[in-house]
Amino acid sequence: MRNEVFEIKAAGSLPEARLITYLQDYYEEIGIKERPLVLICPGGGYGYTSAREGEAFAMQFLAMGYHAAVLKYSCAPAVFPTALTELALAMRLIRENAQDWNVAADKILVLGCSAGGHLAASLGTLWDEDFLARELGLGALEHEKIRPDGLILCYPVITAGEFAHRGSFQNLLGEREKELAPLLSLETRVTQKVPPVFLWHTYTDASVPVENSLLFLNALRKAGVSAEFHMYSCGGHGLGLANRLTQTADGSAIQKECASWISLVHTWIESRYEENL
Repeated sequence: MRNEVFEIKAAGSLPEARLITYLQDYYEEIGIKERPLVLICPGGGYGYTSAREGEAFAMQFLAMGYHAAVLKYSCAPAVFPTALTELALAMRLIRENAQDWNVAADKILVLGCSAGGHLAASLGTLWDEDFLARELGLGALEHEKIRPDGLILCYPVITAGEFAHRGSFQNLLGEREKELAPLLSLETRVTQKVPPVFLWHTYTDASVPVENSLLFLNALRKAGVSAEFHMYSCGGHGLGLANRLTQTADGSAIQKECASWISLVHTWIESRYEENL
């Protein structure tokens, strides 16, 4: 396995911004030349990136036969669009190295948890915006270099409206929160250009209400974007894998009813991106 660390530098990036890759080696006797890659954006309210939603997730996708990468993006005091630009840079880096890394360049999915879900969904809705192209120095026909091929959103922050997680938007936007929050209420930014989406949330999430996922799902349906949604009847926020592999230091964040999401997303990936798997 190739486990490497790449510095990710955009305007406003903090020193810890980096991409960590977990790339499976190629062996002729196995016969799989290219594999999908899941790029993981941990949560943390745009105040930090949660270790519980990084490497443990990557190991799950490696076991499924995919490549994985974890983005440690810049959080507060860094503000929008720094983290989004870093994610776009990470996507471009992966695509530019796809052949060398044995990555299927048309099967790069972005997973995000909580505020990381907002970041992933931001790229999924804004990937062809001119401001991102300018930040990355992309030409007029190069937006596809940063377009995700699918989104996996775990209890995501989506809306800046009634059901907003205010702390995430405060950290993301700083003094410009009032001005920019409506523009980054992502249920309003969905068009048919958004890639297929897998969503899951819990009905009893008291931090990021399930309405965040429901609003996004409704917008996806109106736009004709393929989506799969799973709502679990119980469980708090930030469950990670919902089992002991991502339990907190005090032993919480275990919710057996929700642990099936990782096998469900495996089935979703296999069925939607099954060609050449």
